[in-house]
Amino acid sequence: MKKGFILTFLVALCSLALLVAGCGSSQTSSETGDTIKIGFLGGKTGNHAHYGIETLKGMEMAVEEINEAGGVLGKKLVIVEGDHGSNISQAVSVTQKLITQGVVAIVGDPTTGITKSVAPICQENKIVLMSAGAVGTGVLEIGDYIFRDCLPDVVAAPGMVKYLAEELGWKKIALVTTTGLDYSESLTEIFRPALAKYGIEIVAEETIMEGDTNFSAVVTSLSKKDFDGVIFTGYYTEGALFLKEMRKQGLKQVIAGGDGLLGKELYELGGAAAEGSMVYTGFAVDMERANEKTKAFIEKYKARNNNKLPDMFAAQGYDAVMWLADAMKEANSSDPTKFRDALAKTKNWEGVTGTITLDENREPIKSPVYILEVKNGQFVVKAAIDVNS
Repeated sequence: MKKGFILTFLVALCSLALLVAGCGSSQTSSETGDTIKIGFLGGKTGNHAHYGIETLKGMEMAVEEINEAGGVLGKKLVIVEGDHGSNISQAVSVTQKLITQGVVAIVGDPTTGITKSVAPICQENKIVLMSAGAVGTGVLEIGDYIFRDCLPDVVAAPGMVKYLAEELGWKKIALVTTTGLDYSESLTEIFRPALAKYGIEIVAEETIMEGDTNFSAVVTSLSKKDFDGVIFTGYYTEGALFLKEMRKQGLKQVIAGGDGLLGKELYELGGAAAEGSMVYTGFAVDMERANEKTKAFIEKYKARNNNKLPDMFAAQGYDAVMWLADAMKEANSSDPTKFRDALAKTKNWEGVTGTITLDENREPIKSPVYILEVKNGQFVVKAAIDVNS
């Protein structure tokens, strides 16, 4: 009974804190003290941990550089971490907790589905949400405090299909969608018209579920069809296991998909079966195209990570913090109701992932689309496609 009373009291206290946050306490916290808090929202554990861990690495690099240079408006940046364990229901409570802790902006989540679930909370509380990976549809439409610094699927997926058709000569594909995963279902619907536009026929369609580990029946069904490759719109763990089942049943086709496949787990878990797999991304280690800022980021990341190369999530996490800091300086305020306007007016902002200009819908316009291929157990640049051509 006593425990129940205490729990009820704590819940009421938290609710009051959230209500206050919604009334603008974040503004007060941002204008006082000697630090500015930026929240990290992502999975450091769970099925999507790669996305979150790499995003946080990039954020930490940016914060370190900014603070060494004197901070923002004379204050140090501090990251408040919120690990949701790759769980969508946990993400909601973690977001609420970050807001009660006085963050002025949240970087994350790197996935589309979780971003869409927490964005209404940030919008209601007038906290800037900067996703460093939500590439799917229906994200920015949630409200004017919601931003992203990544290349959206509606631009990247057609770019990949163009490459598959014109450079690799694909004419028939099998389409595999992860049912119930917002990212996958949305991406499939973006791929459909692009495939039709470039004359690639869908000869087979299959669905799986996130967390599935046995794909024998699905692959057996595909084995009865003739196709050049598989468009796989899910995440890397299921992608790796799916490829292993394909090789087990003698199928030699490769899979191609979005940046949901972009994780070292694709080739670490998939092994030889993953060789030749392709993913698209808005950032790649391409020293021929990289400017001096990008080269410096790559070298610093390597020095901090046993000579490993950064991927899209680390680079976009880095850019997210840098972009937020520049917006605060432009607005001369860490009040999100003020630096939000500076963000929305962004033109030709130079990050390590490219030059960002926001269109009238706050959508980042970026080019090129990189096609990465798994080769000798790592991702390498296969092509860079100019989406403005």
